[in-house]
Amino acid sequence: MAERHIIAGGELWGSPGALAFRHYLQTLTGERSPRICFLPTAAGDSDPYIAAFLSEMLDARCRPSVARLFDRGDRDLRGLLLHQDVIHVGGGNTANMLAVWRTHGVDDLLREAWESGVILTGMSAGANCWFEASVTDSFGPLSALRDGLGFLGGSYCPHYDSEEQRRPTFQRLVGEGFPAGYATDDAVALHFVGTELRGIMSAVADSFAYRLDRTADLVSEERIAPDLLLDETGRASAPTG
Repeated sequence: MAERHIIAGGELWGSPGALAFRHYLQTLTGERSPRICFLPTAAGDSDPYIAAFLSEMLDARCRPSVARLFDRGDRDLRGLLLHQDVIHVGGGNTANMLAVWRTHGVDDLLREAWESGVILTGMSAGANCWFEASVTDSFGPLSALRDGLGFLGGSYCPHYDSEEQRRPTFQRLVGEGFPAGYATDDAVALHFVGTELRGIMSAVADSFAYRLDRTADLVSEERIAPDLLLDETGRASAPTG
């Protein structure tokens, strides 16, 4: 079996640190011009969202493609997704995205791609999806979603530093029996090899990951400093201080 990578968190364009994450992915693929497929399902295959991705990836000398599901046509999704170096999942509505994926069989194709060595990545909904469960605003107010793809065990919560209700909601849910898991600030990504967390990276100083666990009636939250700080070339160094 090929080495399997999931990077949960970190945007490839339009956010602080995007260039750094993009270079990191390029280095991980070992390709000068990696093939990157965008899955914009969570945003309803938004044309402006797709245009922004294509513009940025072409400027970055990547070989971009898009897997549309709302206007699928006769495209061979399996051939498209398995012929990539990276599959990047965009943000939006996690619950709707998962439902559409399952209707089209994309859930099984993503597992096949992952097991064949295609790197899976994304932030927000694009990070939620890889776990068993997540904290989402798919239904309006923040709530629990328990039917993720389950490639990674436990739960995940994005936007920990940018949305003030994320932390209390995640803590409450774990206290009520929601699976233990991870949260990240917006500039932070979790790098899993197989199902093991191998690294935490950030493109912005003073951003963190968090581990939430429940013991008896207590919820513990451990703040974890990234072990890699990315610069704009994608080079990683240990944070100072």
